[in-house]
Amino acid sequence: MLLVVRRVATLLVLLLLPASGTTAAEELSSESCLACHAIEDFASPTGRALFIDAEAFGTSVHGAFPCTSCHTDATAIPHEEKLKRLGALTCSGCHGDAVAAYLKSIHGQATANGTTDAATCTSCHGAAHAIKKTADPASPVYPLTLPRTCGVCHGDPELAMRHGIPVVNAYQLYMDSIHGRALTKSGLLVAANCSSCHGFHEVRRGNDPESKVHRANIPSTCAACHAGIAGAYSEGVHGQAFAKGNRNAPVCIDCHTAHQIARVDTEPWKLQIVSECGSCHRESLRTYSDTFHGQVTALGFTPVARCSDCHGSHRVFAASDSRSTVAPEHLIATCQKCHPQANENFVQFSPHADPESREKNPLLYFVTQSMNFLIVGVFAFFGLHTVLWLFRSLLERQPGAPERDEG
Repeated sequence: MLLVVRRVATLLVLLLLPASGTTAAEELSSESCLACHAIEDFASPTGRALFIDAEAFGTSVHGAFPCTSCHTDATAIPHEEKLKRLGALTCSGCHGDAVAAYLKSIHGQATANGTTDAATCTSCHGAAHAIKKTADPASPVYPLTLPRTCGVCHGDPELAMRHGIPVVNAYQLYMDSIHGRALTKSGLLVAANCSSCHGFHEVRRGNDPESKVHRANIPSTCAACHAGIAGAYSEGVHGQAFAKGNRNAPVCIDCHTAHQIARVDTEPWKLQIVSECGSCHRESLRTYSDTFHGQVTALGFTPVARCSDCHGSHRVFAASDSRSTVAPEHLIATCQKCHPQANENFVQFSPHADPESREKNPLLYFVTQSMNFLIVGVFAFFGLHTVLWLFRSLLERQPGAPERDEG
């Protein structure tokens, strides 16, 4: 009964509005449209909801514009039952640059190929009739809210697997990262969010050379926030090698990862970074692991020297470079960071000594071989002695065996 009353009220409104089909689209005001569409439970004959919250629309970024700015085929009241379906191209009338960028993105291309669950304008910005400014905390793309908006899709493992997205739980990883915690726990608007790394409208695949997260572009993307560290990295051997075109040289994500970046002062990070350096410097990791520093680190203790303590972290140079912290002229100062009494004799210690290399460490090689020979000889001698002693004891236990003279 209530529904019938509302339908009758709607009909009366239509009859009282300027009639005929002669009203030009540009003359239709939002108030004319909302006379019907602001009625709760207003729906099409097929039951499709057509209600528009007038207050939300009025406070939205589109509230100052007439409905016909988007619904260009609504030329009269009443209008055709089915109006043209709106999409990104509709938004291009005002947001041409944003739409052009979107159409080149992975989202836009997926939509053009018929994918129905790819992100569109309203997926990120919210319902078209209630879109807020980006700087409005109520906006889905406000910096503090954006990760949750992206997480609707990029926190769904099933969707990720269905579309071949390599990181199936990017949202969860980000939220546990130093960036995610700075944003959500501390409310730091300057903390990196999804768009800081991937861009806004022109989000591209990671293997696309135009993508901000393509390997070739990672240093410059991270440098947008970490300018000081980027400068140190570009001076070091890693940055120099990368700048010369060596794409195997490490970049930010190789050491810090992409979505699950952790604080560098945490215990897990300090223990993990050694093996991370060793993924490229395998021989150095092997020789380091044989030292006191390496063995204590392997036991899970962090107050010992690791790679970055000696070589530095971002501004790393070859040992032969006078700028290096492990160059001969800087060794004492480097060791004194942990060993205040370090002197010239102290720095003769080799943190990467290789006892298996006769060419690099001849003295250590021969000492090691001597110790190995001594250990093998001792165990061989006393092992044989024990076997012979056991054999004699068994013989003496045989019936009729002569008793051993204890005198």
